[in-house]
Amino acid sequence: MSVLSWKPFVYGGLASLVAEFGTFPVDLTKTRLQVQGQSIDSRFREIKYRGMFHALFRISREEGILALYSGIAPALLRQASYGTIKIGIYQSLKRLFVNRLEDETLLINVICGVISGVISSALANPTDVLKIRMQAQGSLFQGGMIGSFIDIYQQEGTRGLWRGVVPTAQRAAIVVGVELPVYDITKKHLILSGLMGDTILTHFISSFTCGLAGAIASNPVDVVRTRMMNQRAIVGSVELYRGTVDGLVKVRTTG
Repeated sequence: MSVLSWKPFVYGGLASLVAEFGTFPVDLTKTRLQVQGQSIDSRFREIKYRGMFHALFRISREEGILALYSGIAPALLRQASYGTIKIGIYQSLKRLFVNRLEDETLLINVICGVISGVISSALANPTDVLKIRMQAQGSLFQGGMIGSFIDIYQQEGTRGLWRGVVPTAQRAAIVVGVELPVYDITKKHLILSGLMGDTILTHFISSFTCGLAGAIASNPVDVVRTRMMNQRAIVGSVELYRGTVDGLVKVRTTG
């Protein structure tokens, strides 16, 4: 029963919710930057934003401050499920292999991270689809969260709710496979080296390091995932991006 402790699930979910709310405007600018400049999609052909700060300023000026939190409801719902499952499974899997901090290895942490990331991201994919569309389309997006879920299902079927699930799982495998092990290894060496104790500063440095590593490693797949989720495929329409490899090729060749 100690392996299936409820604490990693609850604490992981609460931490994910707080982090999501605090970083959401930055996440929104990331989505806007990722979908713009698509020569094969006229809706997002224009290059409106030159960078994160320019996007934050222009969105707040043209659409209002509240637009920076467009899509926050499905984002919080996603974190309540994704973050809870991801961290809970990761910590539980690690306890199956080792019981002590000093016995953990990079290989064990990577394996546990990848498995927990793939499972949690696949289950939470519908909330990710809606969040991406609300972020990308801003004030042009119509409808509330529940109605939008129903609309996606009616227009695009179950496949629409799980659109982009393969690159999402791939991204999660990369992110979690990099972030959680880097976090644990960084914290482990900081503590065992005697440079720092198990303090808030130690956790902050470990979190900053793992977040940077995960973002750099996953960004190419994240661009493809965002564009796939944002495309609305209904009967008779053409899917612009058919998969990760197809998306990477098209992004590289056509923008």
